Amino acid sequence: MEIVEGIAKEIGPERVGIRLSPFSSHLDVSDSQPEQLSVYLANALNKYNILYAHYLEPRVRRYMQHVQTSYSLQPARNAFKGAFLAAGNYNRENGNEAIASDRADLIVYGRLFLCNPDLPRRFALKAPLNDYVEATFYTQDPVVGYTDYPFLEETGYRMDS
Repeated sequence: MEIVEGIAKEIGPERVGIRLSPFSSHLDVSDSQPEQLSVYLANALNKYNILYAHYLEPRVRRYMQHVQTSYSLQPARNAFKGAFLAAGNYNRENGNEAIASDRADLIVYGRLFLCNPDLPRRFALKAPLNDYVEATFYTQDPVVGYTDYPFLEETGYRMDS
């Protein structure tokens, strides 16, 4: 929290956001009470009046492995006073549903944006999405897996379909 406080004082809390993954067990680091931790962090961050908290959904617990869980972001959502962003395995439909049901203020699309450079347009048109290729994540190649995914026009998709 000292880092959040220092940054907020330096540049203003309205310019500060943080990404949190209290449900993650990446590299075998995990918390025995992740839901309670997520609420604790939300309450602690409220002191600094930062712009947003970006939480990773509990269903994304391990690197590249989606698992269902009884944990929920809702307690953290209820506790945090700023904008609440959620990420983790969202698509157009369940992202819109999460916003409509007030489970988040904003949905973050990481992998889908990576492989669909025109994602907002595809969502608006309800067009098919490119599949991401996990094997190309975190590689040294500056093109493969980053800038080689086709735009909608390049896929042969017809706008009048």
